[in-house]
Amino acid sequence: MNVLPFVFVLLAAMLWGTVGTTQTFLTEGVSPFAVASVRSAIGGGILLLAVIGMRKISFRHWSWKWTILAALAIALFQSLFFSSVRYTGVAVGTVVTIGSSPVFAGIIEWLFWKIRPSKLWGIATGLAIVGCILLFTNRGEAVVDPIGVCLALAAGFMFALYTNVSKQLMQREETLPAVAMTFTICALMLLPFAVGEGFSWLKEGANFAAMLFMALAATSIAYLLFLSGLKKVSSSAAVTLSLAEPLTAALLGVFLVGEYLSPLSWLGVSLLLGGIVVLTFGGRKATS
Repeated sequence: MNVLPFVFVLLAAMLWGTVGTTQTFLTEGVSPFAVASVRSAIGGGILLLAVIGMRKISFRHWSWKWTILAALAIALFQSLFFSSVRYTGVAVGTVVTIGSSPVFAGIIEWLFWKIRPSKLWGIATGLAIVGCILLFTNRGEAVVDPIGVCLALAAGFMFALYTNVSKQLMQREETLPAVAMTFTICALMLLPFAVGEGFSWLKEGANFAAMLFMALAATSIAYLLFLSGLKKVSSSAAVTLSLAEPLTAALLGVFLVGEYLSPLSWLGVSLLLGGIVVLTFGGRKATS
C-alpha cells in the first residue's frame, strides 16, 4: 500500500508546526484574529487567482455546501482556539485542542460515515495523545479554566469536523481549487473579527515577510498536501497524524529559539513519534 498520502499529511502538519516560531517574528500585540484572517486571505486568494486563470473552477457547478461547511469549520477552529488560549494559556489550550481532535474525528467518522476506527488507530492515537500531554508538562502555564477548556474542546471538534467535511469535498472537487475556495471564504468569515485591529502592522517588512511565509508555506502548500493525503487516508488517521504539528513546534523551539524541554517532555516526543510511526507504517491497510 502506498505510504505517500501519509507522508503528505505529515509534511502538512510539520509546516503547520512552523507557525508558532514564525509568529515570534511579528510585532508584539498583533491580534491572532488579524493574523488568521490575513494568512487565510493571502494563502487562499493567491490560489484562487491561479485556479481562475487556469480555468480549473466552475462556480456554477461548485460543491458549495461542503466548501462553506469546511470554511466555517476551519474559521471557527481558529477563533475558538485563540479564545481558549486567552483563558487557559497556550499549553493547556494546545493539549486539549490537539489531543481531543483525533477522538472527535474518530467519533464523527463512525457516526456519520459508518467507518469504524481500527484498533491500530486507537493504539497510535493513545500513544500520540499521551505524548502530547507529556510534551507540554515543562511549560509553566497550568491554568485549567473551565471556560477555556470548553473552548479548546470545541476547537478540537471543529478541526475534526473540518477534516471529515474536507474528505467529502475532495470526493467532488480537485485539491487546488478546493483549498483556494475554502480559505478565501474562511478569510471573509474571519474579517469582522480582525478589522477592528487594523492592518497597518503589515507595512513593517518583518511582519509582511512572516505573514507571507505563513500564508504560502503553512496555509497554501500545507493544506494542498493535507487534502491530497486525505484522499487516501481516513479522516481519523489524518487528524492523529496532524499531532506532528506540536511535535514540530516543540523541536523548532528547542533548536531555533533556545527553549528547554524537560526529560519528561522528551519522553512525550518519543511517544508522539512512536504513535505517528505506528499509524504511518501499520495503518495503511485502513486507508479509504
